[in-house]
Amino acid sequence: MTGRFAPSPSGRMHMGNLWSCLLAWLSARSVGGGMVLRLEDLDPDRCRPEYCGQIMRDLEWLGLDWDGEPVYQSKRTEVYRQAFQRLEQQDIIYPCFCTRAERLAASAPHRSDGAAVYDGRCGRLTEAEREELSRTRRPAWRVRVPEQVIAFRDLLKKDYKEDLKRDCGDFILRRSDGVFAYQLAVVVDDAAMGVTQVVRGSDLLSSTPRQLWLQERLSLPHPEYGHLPLLLAPDGRRLAKRDRDLELGRLQEKYTAPELVGRLAFAAGLTDRPEAISPRELLPLFSWEKLPREDLVWM
Repeated sequence: MTGRFAPSPSGRMHMGNLWSCLLAWLSARSVGGGMVLRLEDLDPDRCRPEYCGQIMRDLEWLGLDWDGEPVYQSKRTEVYRQAFQRLEQQDIIYPCFCTRAERLAASAPHRSDGAAVYDGRCGRLTEAEREELSRTRRPAWRVRVPEQVIAFRDLLKKDYKEDLKRDCGDFILRRSDGVFAYQLAVVVDDAAMGVTQVVRGSDLLSSTPRQLWLQERLSLPHPEYGHLPLLLAPDGRRLAKRDRDLELGRLQEKYTAPELVGRLAFAAGLTDRPEAISPRELLPLFSWEKLPREDLVWM
């Protein structure tokens, strides 16, 4: 079994990132599995090279290790291009010329999580209409999804399913600036890195049906998935790097690494008190059955 860290170097990691990293590491290492590190630095507008080194130093400070050399998504554009071309050959890719305002106008009723479902408007354009629009706009590229229900059960025993057409809609695989989208890159990379277990926050639960479907289209293996409850700020907000909420740099001013790990372990139900402990000392204590099912407010 092989798990993975997959942080985005768009800022200093916060407590929510540490929560996911620790539990992903414990899940893999507790059964003698491997652990790989992928730096998801595809977005040049948000990601900074200096944060890549900081993330690795932060993981080492916590006592979390990985196998082999880290993988940088920014260096794998050609691999994503090849996967994109395989989907093009299946005649399920089309250009989307919609602006943000037009995308919202062309969307079906919003999902329960607030996301809009694109109705496939640009997929119905004629060749002449596409040619006319391409004179003034650079398109993004979407994949056309079928009316198909994708269902799975994750490691927290949560059943989840989506009808791709109704609940997701045709989604972007390549942005108008040429950057390949998260959904395609992670599917390709998980397979290439031999990842068999994906542990991440429940905010990414709705991405999983799309990724399972892309794996099918590309004849790639399905990892198992575990979606963790989120750690929330004291006022109930989701943690965000841009707000510098519970950022690791600030936490290091208050806690040693074992103290911080101990507080996370207590929140996860692995220990009965928030006492200092190392990740390796937690290995025999880890169990998916112990983990909470609902989001937690970090105090």
